[in-house]
Amino acid sequence: MTTHTWRVLAVYMILAANLSEQQALKQACPSCGTSQLCNCSSMGLDFVPLGLTAKITVLDLAHNRIKHIRSQDLQQAVNLRVLQLQSNKISSIDEDSFQSLAKLELLDLSNNSLAHVSPVWFGHLFSLQHLHLQGNSYRDLGESSPFSSLRNLSSLHLGNPWFSVIRQGNFEGIELLHKLWIDGSNLSQYEQGSLKSIKTINHMIINLRSINVFSDIVRDLLHSVAWLEVRRIAFSISAEMQLLRVMSSSFAKKISFRQTLLTDATVPELVTILEDMPKLVELELVDCRLLGTGQWKIQIQAKQSQTLRVFTIEKLSIEEFYLFTDLQAVEGLISLFRRVTVQNTKVFLVPCRISQCLLSLEYLDLSANLLGDQSLEHSACQGGWPSLQTLNLSRNSLSDLEMTSKSLSHLGNLIVLDISQNNFGEIPDVCEWPKTLKYLNLSSTQIPKVTACIPRSLEVLDVSANNLKEFGLQLPSLKELYLTKNQLKALPGAAPIPNLVALSVRRNKLNSFSKEEFESFKRMELLDASDNNFICSCEFLSFIHHEARIAQVLVGWPDEYVCDSPLAVRGAQVGAVRLSLMECHRALVVSLICVLVFLVILLLVAVGYKYHVVWYMRMTWAWLQAKRKPKRAPPKDVCYDAFVSYSENDSDWVENTMVQELEQACPPFRLCLHKRDFVPGKWIVDNIIDSIEKSRKTLFVLSEHFVQSEWCKYELDFSHFRLFDENNDAAILILLEPIQSKAIPKRFCKLRKIMNTKTYLEWPAGEEQQEMFWFNLKIALRS
Repeated sequence: MTTHTWRVLAVYMILAANLSEQQALKQACPSCGTSQLCNCSSMGLDFVPLGLTAKITVLDLAHNRIKHIRSQDLQQAVNLRVLQLQSNKISSIDEDSFQSLAKLELLDLSNNSLAHVSPVWFGHLFSLQHLHLQGNSYRDLGESSPFSSLRNLSSLHLGNPWFSVIRQGNFEGIELLHKLWIDGSNLSQYEQGSLKSIKTINHMIINLRSINVFSDIVRDLLHSVAWLEVRRIAFSISAEMQLLRVMSSSFAKKISFRQTLLTDATVPELVTILEDMPKLVELELVDCRLLGTGQWKIQIQAKQSQTLRVFTIEKLSIEEFYLFTDLQAVEGLISLFRRVTVQNTKVFLVPCRISQCLLSLEYLDLSANLLGDQSLEHSACQGGWPSLQTLNLSRNSLSDLEMTSKSLSHLGNLIVLDISQNNFGEIPDVCEWPKTLKYLNLSSTQIPKVTACIPRSLEVLDVSANNLKEFGLQLPSLKELYLTKNQLKALPGAAPIPNLVALSVRRNKLNSFSKEEFESFKRMELLDASDNNFICSCEFLSFIHHEARIAQVLVGWPDEYVCDSPLAVRGAQVGAVRLSLMECHRALVVSLICVLVFLVILLLVAVGYKYHVVWYMRMTWAWLQAKRKPKRAPPKDVCYDAFVSYSENDSDWVENTMVQELEQACPPFRLCLHKRDFVPGKWIVDNIIDSIEKSRKTLFVLSEHFVQSEWCKYELDFSHFRLFDENNDAAILILLEPIQSKAIPKRFCKLRKIMNTKTYLEWPAGEEQQEMFWFNLKIALRS
């Protein structure tokens, strides 16, 4: 073969191999066809699929069973930006597995079985910004830094329950991190200066238990961390708090404690430390636990931190919260607070003295607590919260709207009030509100209507989820109105709310609105009327089409509508509308569908009649009835020698010839005839089944009339079910007249089978042969 031929063959083999790999990839991950996103998560894969190409930028292999990353697995995926390998069983990675991934920005290797972290893995990941290594089984990061080549690294998440040692040099090469998360719940050894090489950390999350290790880490982070978040640590002993004195020199602007244990003994010490932090602006306690009742053993000597302005408590658990004191000891600390959040902490009262000390407070969130009408009156006492502009009292135990408004009426700077998800039930005709109030949220408060209790000064009103049937308030300054999840059947009038800019009437009972209603909102920019019962019409769309001044109208019609108007469909503004035939001619389309359904039913009836579908259905029911009965009747219940199955047209021969011959024989045979022996009033199918079961034999008198009889067919089938399936000779066939095979209907398939496999007696024309017929029949009946 020539050199050219060999080259062609080689190219062919390479193309064939590539095609085979691409087919294998598409089979393993159907989403990896033509898209840049290749989602292979939760596919039960044991290895990285073959055929990955340069067009793939995102590869998700999470939640599989991959144990090993080989050198060639990712070699062709040179444009990969995101590689997700979390939640596999990866225990080993070849040193050059990621060598071709110079453009990779995110690598997630969390929740695997890596026993060590190698710097060689990351040597060529020059663009890597996010690295997740938590949840593996390594105990340390080695003797040097695994991250020295990652100059663009922005976030790093590492650690696991076995992670116990951090050494000097482990973070060399990293100078700036947006986020550093260390899971060190069992971290027991920290070499001083290990984190000092990182000059700036915007957000540091550390999960650990050892106060000593925490103190050493804080010492290295005094000037580099802007937000320090500590998790799962316990401040339970006052003596341990001396180790945290170093925190008072920290330049951190925000401190968060999550799932932290505090006691009456340690709270004063911690407050003193935090007070001395020169740049601390925000303090956050989330899902923490306090053992005590506020009886501080050491009186807090407030120095009144000049920088702390934001204080947040969420889900603070106080086991004996009902014994908690009035917090007089902290009065001097809080006068400069501007934003305070105390959510889901079982607060039922804010002492009046505390409220009066919050002189600079502008924002207060007391949502998801236990405040009632009386306790709110005491909490918002005269002189309390004098600078408050925003108040959130949602999800409390308020029940009297008139009393709530009166309790807050003296707040001269209040602009925003959220009292949603309280159970007011009723709304008075007149209420007293702060004159400055602009925003009021009364959603999900069980009010049955809106009255003049709503202040006229409002610019934003939310009364969603209240089962309102109408809205007719005079609110001249109102700009935004939210009426979602009510029972409105028409848009609110525009005259009482002339300055309305945005209106939401989602999930009501609107089925249309007129052109006049639509045009009456002169300043409307957004109307959200989706999830209603609109009857869309060409006329309805026509006048919307010409209202170009309205920026967005959301009506929630199907996504496939394309509108040549300023109409927005499900929130996405579109450019052109062409209504389908269904939308413009709904009645015609429904009529056509009904006609088609009728024709289909008629066709099914005709087909069923032609192919005896009804007959087969009736036969199936009868067969199920027969199958439920026992296979054999007890011997004591057998009372007939034979059950005779025959056509009514052959009754003359059966009753006058055969019955007389057999019942007058010596000894006589006892025959079961349907005319004579069936039980009156009983279902005929049950009569047939019972008679066959109580007879030792079944006689079939076959003729042209027999095969035309539906009941004869039943008797033949039941006999087959009850007798032939037991492989005995209980059935006796008498051919009264010759039957051509063409004359036997197709549904008599069992008769065809029986006549081909069983011997039958043929009624002879001559008298001499008839004697032999009766002799053979009697022998058969006695057998």
